[in-house]
Amino acid sequence: MKKRMLGNTGMEVSVIGFGGIPIQRVNQEEATKIVLECRDRGINFIDTARGYTVSEEYIGNALKKAGRENFYIATKSMGYDYESMKNFIEESLKTMQLDYIDLYQVHNVSKMEQLDTVLSENGALKALVEAKEKGLIKHIGITGHIREILLKAIENDEFETVQFPFNPVESQGTELFTKALEKGMGTIAMKPIAGGAFGKGKLSLKYIMNSNLITVAIPGMDSVSQVAENAAIGIDGEPLTQEEMEEIKKEVESLGNDFCRRCGYCKPCPEGIDIPNVFVYEGYAIRYNLPEYGKLKYDGMPVKADACVRCRKCERKCPYNLHIVDKLKHAVETFKNLE
Repeated sequence: MKKRMLGNTGMEVSVIGFGGIPIQRVNQEEATKIVLECRDRGINFIDTARGYTVSEEYIGNALKKAGRENFYIATKSMGYDYESMKNFIEESLKTMQLDYIDLYQVHNVSKMEQLDTVLSENGALKALVEAKEKGLIKHIGITGHIREILLKAIENDEFETVQFPFNPVESQGTELFTKALEKGMGTIAMKPIAGGAFGKGKLSLKYIMNSNLITVAIPGMDSVSQVAENAAIGIDGEPLTQEEMEEIKKEVESLGNDFCRRCGYCKPCPEGIDIPNVFVYEGYAIRYNLPEYGKLKYDGMPVKADACVRCRKCERKCPYNLHIVDKLKHAVETFKNLE
């Protein structure tokens, strides 16, 4: 397995990591087999989150057999103030039964107000720095879907890694990752197969490996066979052929513009709908085959998609000319059918 240094952290990580969202679909026995396969295939970077229901628990138990020493463990939480983040760090350590976590990230910072809270005197960053000084975590990172917010965030030198979507149909992270690399940060590509929308998964991973922007890509995997297939991309490490580049181009064209890149330009919605996250949660339910998790996240939204009054202000701001109103209506039907 090809490895790269994760910025200036000193961690040499596999170029293909393990994304911990889909592991919620399986039981502990299968989860342990998956983590063991990661070890055997040379994958040494695992990413999960407090919000991924049983994911941290499964991974923690699996490490007893797979060996804690064989992995760098990254997790994250949506605690933006000091007390919340401090509690989340303690919960992650307890749930995964670990003495320390290699990389702890502020999860899904989607509003500038959230970032302001994170960086404030009593913000999450203070709790992360304290935990790092105590040896409870080794490194600090940040994740999100809004490029402009993360561009602002990485101006703070405490952040050592940044995680953002990147794949052939979502290249809006190019500037962000370029600046992060210039600062000596590690770059982590979430949604490397566009949340399952990109039909040619192997080519998408190969595209990322050849981009020179990404330290590690973290495709979600819920089977031993998926681990073997994805790991092979990092083991081969071959450049894209002209034929493969043409395949990727055709796949991108086939998806067209009817695809939410989560850029956030549609916000704010006058009715208070968090439009990008509606589509993220619908994606969990449809493409990731996690209907219960997707509905759980959707049900937790203070304003649902059915609050749309069809003003179409969002559509006028969308740089991809998406029919957002129709897509919101589709999401309403999706979650209604899950009841």
